[in-house]
Amino acid sequence: MSHPTVAVAVIRDNPPSIIVAEDFAVLHRALAVKLVARADRSIFTEELLQQLQEALLEEKWSDAVAMWIKHTGIPIDVYTEDVLTSDHFPAALLSAQMQFSPLFADR
Repeated sequence: MSHPTVAVAVIRDNPPSIIVAEDFAVLHRALAVKLVARADRSIFTEELLQQLQEALLEEKWSDAVAMWIKHTGIPIDVYTEDVLTSDHFPAALLSAQMQFSPLFADR
């Protein structure tokens, strides 16, 4: 059975934050809007500011995010993850399934 997936970005700032999107395309747009476009323009040189503006206007989302990461030094980890549902952890079978997990290997 196929399960839906999401795209996840972990922004390793202080404090860290997470952005969850339906796919990578939406995630790149969200990062561009939430991080790059909302950044304090005073932290960028005039040249970098122009490059960021051009990348955003040309919808080169990942280019803009990459420039933001390089300039700020704040790493971003990006993943895809399955959306977990009750199908993954059926209540009726969970106790029996756990008995075969590594934690119970010596029983």
